[in-house]
Amino acid sequence: MTCDQLVCANCNGRVVDGRCPVCRANRARLQQEQHGPFAALNPAVLLAVLSAALLAMVLLTLTR
Repeated sequence: MTCDQLVCANCNGRVVDGRCPVCRANRARLQQEQHGPFAALNPAVLLAVLSAALLAMVLLTLTR
């Protein structure tokens, strides 16, 4: 999620503008979260990777 779409409940401004301390704190928190190890992956990609891993495990157990 990005700050561009969020509206602050405190000042009714966009969070990306950082009008109030609440906006600035949330903007800083979102920027920190975007640097995590899985930040670039969206849920669809994570689901595809999980499905591929599960399929590989099933195939390995069936071949034994």
